[in-house]
Amino acid sequence: MGVDAQALENALTLVQSLNFDQPIADIKAIRAVNPHRYEFEMLTAIVYVDRQQHRIVGYKDVRADEFWVRGHMPGYPLFPGVLMCEAAAQLAAYYYTSQKIGDPGMLVALGAIDEARFVRPVRPGERLVLVGTGLKVHRRLTRFHVLGLVGQERVFETQVSGMPIGKLSELTTTS
Repeated sequence: MGVDAQALENALTLVQSLNFDQPIADIKAIRAVNPHRYEFEMLTAIVYVDRQQHRIVGYKDVRADEFWVRGHMPGYPLFPGVLMCEAAAQLAAYYYTSQKIGDPGMLVALGAIDEARFVRPVRPGERLVLVGTGLKVHRRLTRFHVLGLVGQERVFETQVSGMPIGKLSELTTTS
């Protein structure tokens, strides 16, 4: 996989051109699209969507009061790689649902994480910017390459695949 130098430069140029102070979707708008709540909301905002190129940029502000900080790693908290992959999956799911790739009301679930690479740790107080590019965007299977950046540095990359598993309204249970 590995992002080549030109792809990384293109991602950095795109990110630098965006206004992070005026997201196109804040957490309230993300909640209207993605079902994740509470400790598992891994996106803070969406700042860019390009349907023609199947690109999306969002971010997560990594906070010191999150559930994992106390135990991963005590004295030197590191944002877990699995949660970076979850953030990538939520970014791709937001794209799938907001751009109406599948049928209305479908819940998209994580189908695969491939070729994940972690280059540097992400710490509380940092903003993890996620740049997603659709490799296959289809109603039955969506695969995105997601690059994670902190400032100008690449911190991780992965490919995430999602697939619809049914209508959310039919899958949810009341307790």
